Formats: sequence, structure tokens, C-alpha cells
Amino acid sequence: MTRTPDAAGPPFLELRGVAKSFGHGARRTSVLRDVDLALDEGELVAIVGFSGSGKTTLVSLIAGLLAPDAGTIRLRGAPVRGPGPDRGVVFQSYALLPWLSVLGNVQLAVDAVHADWPRGRRREHAQRYVELVGLGHAAKKRPRELSGGMRQRVAVARALAMDPAMLLLDEPLGALDALTRASLQDEIERIFRAERKTVVLVTNDVDEALRLADRIVPLRPGPGATLGPSFEVKLERPRDRAALNHDITFKKLRNEVTGYLLELASQRSGGTPGGGPPLPPLRPLDLRHVDTRRSA
Repeated sequence: MTRTPDAAGPPFLELRGVAKSFGHGARRTSVLRDVDLALDEGELVAIVGFSGSGKTTLVSLIAGLLAPDAGTIRLRGAPVRGPGPDRGVVFQSYALLPWLSVLGNVQLAVDAVHADWPRGRRREHAQRYVELVGLGHAAKKRPRELSGGMRQRVAVARALAMDPAMLLLDEPLGALDALTRASLQDEIERIFRAERKTVVLVTNDVDEALRLADRIVPLRPGPGATLGPSFEVKLERPRDRAALNHDITFKKLRNEVTGYLLELASQRSGGTPGGGPPLPPLRPLDLRHVDTRRSA
């Protein structure tokens, strides 16, 4: 079971022997198999892996959007049987309603989860999370008036406003430029420290995982992907980006995680970069012996 070594008591989230395949008969493909994972409450765990390894499938299983073919998923000891407001999900796509304002998109989630609250309380609650992600000045704007980074902030605010027990982040910064991505990483860490939600972050960026996570768990590539060993990130918070570049622990962890992923890539491709068969020896073409005239 992948878990912090000094953890005590039952896990907050627990996956045991989870497997998922798609297709039928000869076309059936195993995406995940024998996935064991345990998280403690208030922990931020980053799942890192290559594109197409099954990271989004894993998030969808935890969110209850997909059902596992085998194994069990438990949240606070209760089996996960479908989606619910106790799990907020932020995908790479923003999925905002274009006719609603920033505040309206966030309040839509609040209205759905807290329908028994008075209207004023629901609005104040939504406004609080709009302010939390730094969009108070843009509360009345429509999505088309926002940058990509601002739209992703709205998606984060919407998920947090539901007051979920845990937050699932499926490569939420993958489509952003480097500067915006760095800014949003800082925001996510600030919000994590303020809210202390249990978080599963899916990413293919090792530095992003080290910047944000308490623990990093690689996803071994499939078919039949499963989780690798856990890497604890014992770096003090808040984590200053400039200081990390000179931190010996950070550099050591980066080398360990990156080295492990590169080893997986080498095993997957049979030792050949790019995953293809060994290339034949290549020699420059001697054009003196080639007829370059067009055929009639």
C-alpha cells in the first residue's frame, strides 16, 4: 500500500486492487491494474506519469465518474459508488458556462450543493471563493473576457466553493504558458495551505509535483499501468521557487523521480529512445551517384 511510512489509523482515501479496462473482446485494453493507494487527510499527493498512462482514468475512478472493473475505492471508509459533492474535480478544460459571469459560474455549484441555504448566504459563499483565487475584480466578467489562467482560477474556485472533502486536479495547468502556470502553482499552494484540503494532483511535470506535493507517486506506463514507489517531499512550506533551485533536497528528489521515470521509459521502449525498434546504421547520401532528373 502506497502511503506515508509514519501514517497511523485508517486512511482518508484508500484504493485496493483497482483495475480498469476499455473495449470488448480482442479489442479490450487494460488501462490500470492492481492499483493500491492510501492518502491521509490533509495530504497533497501528486501522481506523475507519461501521457496516455492512465492518469485521467485514475482521477475519474476516484471521482466516481467511472466504476472499477475490480478492486475497491473507499473515502472515509465508505465505498465510492458514483460522483458526489465530497469530491471536487478540476480538469484541464475549464468547462465554464459562457453566458454566466465568474461569480455566476461559481454560484451555480454552490446552489447545487447548498440548495437549503438562503440565497444571500449562497452568494456570499461564492464571492468568498472568487476572492480567494484573486478574481474579485473580475467577478462580473464572462469567460470570453478572461485569460486562460483566469478561467482556470474560476474552475478552482468553483470546485472549492462546493466545500468538498477532497480536491482532484487533473493536469489543471497543462494548457497554460510557462509564466501563467508558475503563477497558478503559487496560487494552488497558497490555497492548499489556507484550506488544508486533501488533494490528488495529476501532472506530467516533476518540478510542479515537487513544488506542490507532500508525496509523489509515479504511475508506471501501461498497458495495465500500476503505481510505483512513493517519494516523500520533505520541503518546508511555503516553497519559494527561486530558493528551491538551490536546495540540495529538491535537487536530489528531482534526480530520483526523473531518473525513475526515465528508467521506466527505457524499459517500455526496450532501451531505444522514442519506443521504436533499433535504427539501422545511417550514412550520408552521395548525390554523385543519384539520377536527379525527373522521369518522363
